[in-house]
Amino acid sequence: MKEEDKFYEDFEIGESYMTAGRTITETDIVIHAMHSGDWQPHHTDEEFAKSQPIKHRIAHGNLTFCVSTGLIFQAEKPNPNIMAYGYNKIRYPASVYAGDTIKTEVKITDKKPHPKHKTHGLLTQTETTTNQRGETVAFVEHILYAKRRNPGE
Repeated sequence: MKEEDKFYEDFEIGESYMTAGRTITETDIVIHAMHSGDWQPHHTDEEFAKSQPIKHRIAHGNLTFCVSTGLIFQAEKPNPNIMAYGYNKIRYPASVYAGDTIKTEVKITDKKPHPKHKTHGLLTQTETTTNQRGETVAFVEHILYAKRRNPGE
């Protein structure tokens, strides 16, 4: 039996799932620097990094965010009824290093009707990314624009 695409009404506050893990590599960091243009020495200069409090080069926060987003897309089948509406918060409370393995817990934490579009609602989805030591390395409040099954109700 084919799984149906979820509508706004189908999402429950508190529902959650965990993605698979993925190891961040040196190549990821270099490609992200090339793609983004962010060659800050914290990410690309080992000798500079040794002089800093963290003592090692760190992955870009946005690299961690991008990889965690990809893990979420890989964990769920595409759903034509939802799309990104925006982000209320993105935080990187701990560093990610080449060799760290990250995974993301996704949880629905709020839902409300859209104030202008009766055909859609807004879902708040928290995305908490942790490393292999269980440390939170990224936290995101992602707002989703979700189609209502019965907009008139």
